[in-house]
Amino acid sequence: MAKRLFDVIASALGLLLLSPLLLAAAVWVRLDSPGPVLFRQRRVGRFGVPFTIHKFRTMRVEPGAAITVGEDPRITRSGRVLRQTKLDELPQLWDVLRGAMSLVGPRPELPRYVELYPEALRHAVLAVRPGITDPASLAYSHEADLLAAAADPEREYRDVILPAKLRLSADYAARASLASDLKLIGRTLLRVLHG
Repeated sequence: MAKRLFDVIASALGLLLLSPLLLAAAVWVRLDSPGPVLFRQRRVGRFGVPFTIHKFRTMRVEPGAAITVGEDPRITRSGRVLRQTKLDELPQLWDVLRGAMSLVGPRPELPRYVELYPEALRHAVLAVRPGITDPASLAYSHEADLLAAAADPEREYRDVILPAKLRLSADYAARASLASDLKLIGRTLLRVLHG
């Protein structure tokens, strides 16, 4: 209950205080390339319930791989900056406010990757609300670069990165507390500020 109350207060304050920045980012995305301001995608949430996640669109609207690898040519000029600064994630504060996500929790995955979760880890990871940040997000903050160095990025993600992230997420879910969430938020902010 305390975690949800904190999420509601923090996300509402964040949306209010960051509204000028959100507006500026939205205008930049809209002017930089044709297409919607927001990127919407179906992800798997708590208890396996699907929901729509929101981010600022950072890529041109064209077909391509589901995962982004290194210097993906689809990334726009505004998208490059938004990704580097993690500002593309800010619309997820709305997902937190509406209860689909939490500030801290396992990152929500695409349904096709959730189908690969081992049963024990699936239960542990999906027992909590997905979040904007978690230990796995911090450990793999340069995931696109790791995938770019792989001979087969899809296989590298599916067979190496995803299982490692799952173990970190399950460990977080087993030990989560408001105090540990506050520490993770602090670590995330420091990571964003220092690149």
